[in-house]
Amino acid sequence: MADKPIRADKAGAVAELTENFRNSPATVLTEYRGLTVAQLTELRRSLGRTTSYTVAKNTLAKRAATEAGIEGLDALFTGPTALAFVSGDPVEAAKSLRDFAKANPLLVIKGGVFEGKAITAAEVTKIADLESRDVLLAKLAGAMKANLSKAAAVLQAPLSKTVRTVAALQDKRAKEGAE
Repeated sequence: MADKPIRADKAGAVAELTENFRNSPATVLTEYRGLTVAQLTELRRSLGRTTSYTVAKNTLAKRAATEAGIEGLDALFTGPTALAFVSGDPVEAAKSLRDFAKANPLLVIKGGVFEGKAITAAEVTKIADLESRDVLLAKLAGAMKANLSKAAAVLQAPLSKTVRTVAALQDKRAKEGAE
């Protein structure tokens, strides 16, 4: 893209978009053609507080992505484009977008950016299919607890076996002494 000077008002928009690209661990590009204002409001609400959904001009968004050091998105900046800048859990945001797109087929996920690298729409769907961070942490904690319980049982087994053996020997001696 040729570095043409842009007007001051547009420079501010580019600067804001650039900052969003740099500060978001993930960004999802969507096409919203045909969605009503009410549907877009519902989408924004479903994304929660950790994701901002911004409609942007393709030329400004493309320039902002370039300034943020992100490559590979140029082909996605066609048609009406909106950007979901994720500041929270990328999995939750991807799930919200995927679920909204299923219910509202006019929303099309074009692709995005994950940790500074361009990703395809299919990769966004793969991210949406992951368990959330909280669920993964809970599963990890459960697995660790189960392994600790098994280890404790293994360590206690010889001790309890020894106690039973000593008790059996005491019983045997008591019987022999009684006879």
